[in-house]
Amino acid sequence: MNGWMIFGFLGQFFFGSRFFIQWILSELKKTSYVPTIFWYLSILGGLLLFVYALHIKDPVFIVGHGAGIFIYSRNIALIRKKK
Repeated sequence: MNGWMIFGFLGQFFFGSRFFIQWILSELKKTSYVPTIFWYLSILGGLLLFVYALHIKDPVFIVGHGAGIFIYSRNIALIRKKK
């Protein structure tokens, strides 16, 4: 396993972990709940996966994660504005 593959798996770990955190917190609250950390993990994982996609030159992956980063950032901006 090379360094780029480890980098890609690290991005996937952060991106995937957001679902587990959201699920656990929703279970604790007994309602559907999307915590702010969900969006930060989305950005972190999305950025890492975007860079990895650039490295492997996968246009589908590049567009998917590139667009996602803007959506996640917008959600954080809306959360900050509300506070």
